Amino acid sequence: MAGVEGRVALVTGASQGIGRACAVELARAGAKVALCARNLEKLLQVAAEIAGLGGESEAYKMDVSNEEEIKAGVKAVLTRFGKIDILVNNAGVTRDQLVMRMKRSDWDDVINTNLTGPFLLTQAVIGSMLKQRWGRIINITSIFGQIGQAGQANYASSKAGLIGLTMAVAREVASRSITVNAVAPGWIETAMTSVLSEEIKEKMRASVPLGRTGTDLDVANAVKFLASEEAGYITGEVLKVNGGILMG
Repeated sequence: MAGVEGRVALVTGASQGIGRACAVELARAGAKVALCARNLEKLLQVAAEIAGLGGESEAYKMDVSNEEEIKAGVKAVLTRFGKIDILVNNAGVTRDQLVMRMKRSDWDDVINTNLTGPFLLTQAVIGSMLKQRWGRIINITSIFGQIGQAGQANYASSKAGLIGLTMAVAREVASRSITVNAVAPGWIETAMTSVLSEEIKEKMRASVPLGRTGTDLDVANAVKFLASEEAGYITGEVLKVNGGILMG
């Protein structure tokens, strides 16, 4: 796909789920991928998977709630690959609880990882993109950042904030041919949803007009498109990948 082959992509939360799928699909399309997450062992497994496809990647241990790890990781990626063309801010956590019972630490953990992390990563990579006058920043938000969710005041706030960050940065860097977009998944089959009861899963499926929950590949394909040259006239957009739960 034009605009992906030969590019260098940094993907956070790449050790599993949506992040892993994004990394693998970008590599399959010809991008070199910097795999970032807290679990280095799992990252090495993804790197081996990419190598098996004939792709090129490197694993970097990074906790996106830690500013120093972000700076060190981005510096290492730039040293290894010479540039960063594509940033996929995917890493995220949940600490669910009703707002009246939510601890301040649960709020801070989610905001720091899901919102402050992408802000710091964007700051860290933007210089490389501005210099070459080309870049793609893709933030993985959520349908719950658009409609809210009981018991997830912290998560919904972080994902809604990520949409605002997407639009603000998109306006700042558009003149340099850098696009900034968000992908908002709905019900996606991941490790996070695998622990839910079958009853809850059935209710999830029933709420989706397309009649099924999504897969990590559904999200990865949307990310791959936004990372490509074909999406060069799309910026500040929130691409819904939710099977029709939220339209308009």
